[in-house]
Amino acid sequence: TDRISVHSSQALTPTTLAASQSKVVRKRRTRVADKPNYPLNLWSIIKNCIGKDLSKIPMPVNFNEPLSMLQRLTEDFEYAEILDKAAQAKDTCEQLAYVTAFTVSSYSTTSNRTGKPFNPLLGETYECDRTDDLGWRCINEQVSHHPPMAAQYCEGRGWRCWQEFTMTSKFRGKYIQIVPLGYAHVEFPATGNRYTWRKVTTTVHNIIVGKLWVDNHGDMEIFGERNAKGVKCHLKYLPYSYFTRDTQRRVKGVVMDSANQVKWVINGTWDSKIEIAPVTSTSGSTENPVYKTGNYKTAWTRTLPPPDSDKYYNFTLLACQLNEPEPSVAPTDSRLRPDQRLMEEGKWNESNQEKLRLEEGQRARRRQREAEAETAAAEGRPYPPYEPIWFSKEKEQGTDNLVHVYKGTYWDAKSKQDWSKSPSIF
Repeated sequence: TDRISVHSSQALTPTTLAASQSKVVRKRRTRVADKPNYPLNLWSIIKNCIGKDLSKIPMPVNFNEPLSMLQRLTEDFEYAEILDKAAQAKDTCEQLAYVTAFTVSSYSTTSNRTGKPFNPLLGETYECDRTDDLGWRCINEQVSHHPPMAAQYCEGRGWRCWQEFTMTSKFRGKYIQIVPLGYAHVEFPATGNRYTWRKVTTTVHNIIVGKLWVDNHGDMEIFGERNAKGVKCHLKYLPYSYFTRDTQRRVKGVVMDSANQVKWVINGTWDSKIEIAPVTSTSGSTENPVYKTGNYKTAWTRTLPPPDSDKYYNFTLLACQLNEPEPSVAPTDSRLRPDQRLMEEGKWNESNQEKLRLEEGQRARRRQREAEAETAAAEGRPYPPYEPIWFSKEKEQGTDNLVHVYKGTYWDAKSKQDWSKSPSIF
């Protein structure tokens, strides 16, 4: 390909260059088909749904984008090279400053992406192996249907990341609020440093009239665990305001060491860039501290989507490549989901029919499980609950929470093409 990576963080030394030249990097597509024009009024569908949970409203694909929620979550790693940098940081507080910049970068695509991702079916998976060019690979699975929950595990150069993603969404008339639940973690095996965070609230405005627009707001706490215990970052996403002269979409925060001393400051916007700087001295009061800092350095800069991307759902380059057909993926992979593929090809009417068929199939499987559970209860025998394929429910260390842990078997099954455990969902 023309370049090794969209944003490669590895210096191209003669050895890595030779290695990458001997390894053939897949030529990937750079766009998807243009979005067709099927006018449909969103209000006509959701006026009956005020106050309801969005995940339970059957929506036609006209408001979707041709990606599933599992693929959308994989886009969190568009700027994974920030984690490559964090893995090389010698100082824990500096490492956390880079991790913080990474958590902000995952919001960059929300500024102009108003299409709703497809709700994955129970047991649907999505793999993304970009070790050849971006240096990471990721596996996602929809592990629960009510409430909808996805589990994700990703490994990169000197780091590994995992998260459970579930959310509550409420429709409030003029806007929709999406509140993520579940935590995300990153661990650097070389040092045993681990950091944990929860995402902030996203609001989609102008549901009824006008152009849809998105805001992210709220407080985020990123705290160190294991060998990084005690360090933490307080991060504030300032809500959009009509009355401020300040830049909109601002994000600001501080990284503190275990003695609660501020060591780094973080500043920027979630749709363009984040800068970090070490604190050299602190003055002022506790309520209104003044930090003297060293030079700011840019920890993340957004790569703008192609100029004509408004014709195809405002997808970035990575987003265009997520649903590209690939050989030898699991039979449950989102790339093989027929309604989503038809939508990407611009056949929206056929896609809507397929979507109804797939959702009815999912309801039928659920009814069958409920009937079997009732029979088992009547006969006094235990009925095993639904088990995910690539993740297992385990007690989190140090708490009583049940979390989905990656079993570590997916890539092995893929190399053997052993999909005997995969259900038939499409």
